[in-house]
Amino acid sequence: MAGADGSPAGGAGDAASAPIFAALDLGSNNCRLLIARPCSDGFRVIDAFSRIVRLGEGMAGPDSQLVLSEPAMRRTVKALRVCANKMRRRAVASARCVATEACRRAANSRGFVKRVRRQTGIALEVISNRQEAELAVAGCAPLFDPEAENILIFDIGGGSTEIIWVALGAGARPRILDAWSLPCGVITFAERFGSDRFSPDTYRAMVDHARCLIAPFETAHAIAAAVRGGRVQMVGTSGTVTTLAGIELDLARYDRARVDGSYLDVATMRRLSRRLADLDCDARAAHACIGRERADLVVGGCAVVEAICDAWPVRRLRVADRGVREGILYDLIAADDAARAAQAAAGDA
Repeated sequence: MAGADGSPAGGAGDAASAPIFAALDLGSNNCRLLIARPCSDGFRVIDAFSRIVRLGEGMAGPDSQLVLSEPAMRRTVKALRVCANKMRRRAVASARCVATEACRRAANSRGFVKRVRRQTGIALEVISNRQEAELAVAGCAPLFDPEAENILIFDIGGGSTEIIWVALGAGARPRILDAWSLPCGVITFAERFGSDRFSPDTYRAMVDHARCLIAPFETAHAIAAAVRGGRVQMVGTSGTVTTLAGIELDLARYDRARVDGSYLDVATMRRLSRRLADLDCDARAAHACIGRERADLVVGGCAVVEAICDAWPVRRLRVADRGVREGILYDLIAADDAARAAQAAAGDA
């Protein structure tokens, strides 16, 4: 396992008696869990779980009519039971389990949250766009270039794409200037444009659709001018970007330690994206870094990445296989440290 910064886990700083923390991120597509123990350089991951559950499948249309389907809820509860069992076996001292876009938008999300608690024991917290952005920034912060003035983070999910515009200052914590949730994700694109082989015209239509959704964010912040001035680092934290990085690295199987923190040239990204769009679903599924579960979704994500790079023409992306879960773990560890310090101070008084 790797430490929070991608370095090998373990070492003299680890304390076997330290409390164990868990972070669970339930999105529109994935259910992901990290279980970790604090160590000298952050935390050491001791267990993890990830499963594509497609909770947001079929959620297209006006917000008032959006509901989580019964099959999607059953798949998700099954995955959450695995997470709950892992947390029990690891004797987790403190956990935070969050749900994002699908549960934010679905009219029946309150009932689903109650069902999850009843059937798994997990207390899901449906967080706002802003809370999700804050956790993503905290989780990705170790990858920020200290020479940059601004960081542009994007996270392509199943039902939405999160765009976060961040200011950096010498010695200061990263500051979120704005964060938007755009209604385009890998599930919504697959349902709208198909999921097998894509003609050049269909693929371009996907890119253009995403660009139209992105345009108001550019109008609000004039990010392209900052990009042209060389003052912006772009960080992509999504399965699409990590998949493209794994393909470019020619990995026989996905390896987080090699992907997280790597760089992906935009020209390479465009070439790989269009190659994937030209393949049928079976051919994409045969690639070790894609597999059957992602094969029908990855091209939609590629179109969103292209649209982002069209709007904000950076030369390369920093690839992040991290985000909300890591942000949660940092927060849990910091809160525990503060509580221990207060307890020690009270004992000395």
